Amino acid sequence: MEQYDVVIIGGGAAGLSAAVTLGRALRTVLVIDAGEPRNAPAAGVHGFLSRDGISPVELLEAGRGEVRKYGGKVVAEVAVSARSTAAPEPSAEPAFEVELADGQSVAARRLLVAAGLTDILPDVEGLKERWGRDVLHCPYCHGWEVRNRAIGILGSVPMAMHQALLFRQWSKDITLFLNDVVEPTEDEWEQLAARSISVVEGKVKSLKVADDVLNGVVLESGTVIPVEALVVGPRMEARSSVLASLGIQSVEHPMGVGKHVEAAPQGGATAVPGVWVAGNVTDLTGQVMASAAAGNMAGAVINADLIAAETRVAVEAARKRLEPRFQELAPTN
Repeated sequence: MEQYDVVIIGGGAAGLSAAVTLGRALRTVLVIDAGEPRNAPAAGVHGFLSRDGISPVELLEAGRGEVRKYGGKVVAEVAVSARSTAAPEPSAEPAFEVELADGQSVAARRLLVAAGLTDILPDVEGLKERWGRDVLHCPYCHGWEVRNRAIGILGSVPMAMHQALLFRQWSKDITLFLNDVVEPTEDEWEQLAARSISVVEGKVKSLKVADDVLNGVVLESGTVIPVEALVVGPRMEARSSVLASLGIQSVEHPMGVGKHVEAAPQGGATAVPGVWVAGNVTDLTGQVMASAAAGNMAGAVINADLIAAETRVAVEAARKRLEPRFQELAPTN
């Protein structure tokens, strides 16, 4: 079984950034990448300084090259589960075995899970096919591309009202579809009116598309409301099956947008010693640049943890070497 200082599950921005940091720290690193990046449908990554507009595929390929440049290894595989192989003593150093879908296993001194999340979209006909194109979720990722267009906001999550006010910055033509889900308060109705945001009642049935271009939202009543882009708040669920095998469960996010894995704010340490998380698995709303930064920090913190462990071992070894000498020098009665 191959042994690594750190095994990273997830080869997105967070995982690759952590791998580069650890590789530059002369650590042996393995990145296990299932090849299912969340932003795969998008045409480009935005808000990433010096890389604005780069395709998700191109960004990840560049990242893999940098990992390999510093001696790291990236494999296209699926991590199925992980288990602790540490000694039963409370003071024992963490150690893990990660099982892959092909039946092989790898060993790690430390484990970083950066597997991202899954977007669970509302059940509206045609929605999934347009996801990441003209069905969007983040104004900072896509707002510029749909500026000054007719933008619809699909009421599907508690954040819909917030999304409507946000996207109003990019267009004067905003329509909020209540979709039998959203019920604005009196204050919110006042805000919508003050910002000239149209409101449509009734449940949304499907999307109207012509020549591969979104041009309307169809209500169950048959009414068609023209839109050129539709904003959807998906339910976001951390990809945490490997963490669950270690006893780390995902929990509801405080904002009510889905489930995430709780972790320390600096570095992403979990409740299980030797296991860290980074990126969307813990930060559901983090953009690509934020995930890369989180991976960088996690890599640095994991390296520091390994250094502390190696220093403890070195101190214990030094004490054992010197102990006979101290006994010789000790006074006798």
